Parts: sequence; structure tokens; C-alpha cells
Amino acid sequence: MIIARNIHKSYGNLEVLKGVDIHIKTGEVVSIVGESGAGKSTLLQILGTLDSPTNSKNYDTEITLAGESFINMNDKQLSKFRNQNIGFVFQFHQLLPEFTALENVLLPTKIAGANDKDALEKAYALFEDLRIEQRLHHKPNQLSGGEAQRVAVARALINSPKTIFADEPTGNLDSKNADDLHRLFFDLRDKYNQTFVIVTHNPNLAEITDRKLVMKDGMIIE
Repeated sequence: MIIARNIHKSYGNLEVLKGVDIHIKTGEVVSIVGESGAGKSTLLQILGTLDSPTNSKNYDTEITLAGESFINMNDKQLSKFRNQNIGFVFQFHQLLPEFTALENVLLPTKIAGANDKDALEKAYALFEDLRIEQRLHHKPNQLSGGEAQRVAVARALINSPKTIFADEPTGNLDSKNADDLHRLFFDLRDKYNQTFVIVTHNPNLAEITDRKLVMKDGMIIE
């Protein structure tokens, strides 16, 4: 599902990633852990097309997602690829405050040019799966932290992406809401067979994932 080889990333003289190799299977829930500064979020952003590896040709870097290489795509191609194949969940929900929960979730379908009726049906189903169907027409400031993060998860899933990348998705939640969201990731994986790659400092989440990858000094060490 995700195959990457020899990923390097530098910012000036600071080498953040030092030749990372990674292979993640379809339907896996994989956590990436390590101390701050280990390169976890940088790796996630590169795998998720939000950033580019350094000197990919010089290092003979390869990255494929769902059998397709994207590191040589232009911005327009990348945007289309990202919209069709990838969903993101961040520590802070990043919902647009002027839109309702439903309108926030439907935004990626507008970008993709999806059929409105089909998109609405999928959104309703996701709100039910995430147990927030009673919050369809609430704006972000009317939602609890846990509810807002579930809306963000629904937005990430609305275009049926093959992979969900999550960067500290429960870092801003209390333990009860965090545990609930952890279980939902697995329920969603089982229902939709999607792949989850999760950067986390939460040991409870890391231990229950299918596989835990440990990063240190820009490398995966186990």
C-alpha cells in the first residue's frame, strides 16, 4: 500500500530524515512514535504529499501509495492525487468556523466534483459511524473537543481515501475522548479497509496498533 525507500529531508544544514525506508500494508493501523525532533511529523507530511523529500533524484528516493508514485508530480497533479487518495487528521480539528459540521465534511467532495446526492449520503453514514449524527448542523464553536475531532475524521474519510494520515489526532483530547477515538479508528478500518498511519505520543494508542514504528534521529530504528 505504502512503499517508500531512502527518504531524506534537510532544512539548511539540519538533516531531519536520514534515509528512511517504510512499507505499510493495506488495512494496517500503524503508529509512529519517538521523541520530539525525531522526524515523525516530517515523515508523515512527505508520505502525505504535503512536503517533498530533499534531492530525491540524488538519493534515488522512491515513494508509492496505492501503486502510484507521486514524488515527480506537479502541484496540480499532486492536489488531485491527494484529494482522491489521502485523508488527514491533525491535532487541532482545523474546521472552518463559519460552516456547519456537515458543510465542513462536504468540502473535499466539492473540490473533487462529486455528485451532491452521493456525497450527502456518505456524509450521513459517516456521522452515524462516528456517533455525531445529532451534530450535523452545529458550527465548530458549538461542538465539544471530541465532537469536533470526530467531524475532522469524517472530513478525512468523506472521499473514501485509501490512506488516512493522522498527526497527534488525540493530543488535544481528554483521556476518555482519546480512548473513544482510538477505538473508532479500528472500527473504521474494519468497515472500510482503509490504512491508518498515526504519529502519536500516546502510549495507549501506540500499543494497540497493528504495528509500532520507533523513530530516533531521523531514522526508523525498530
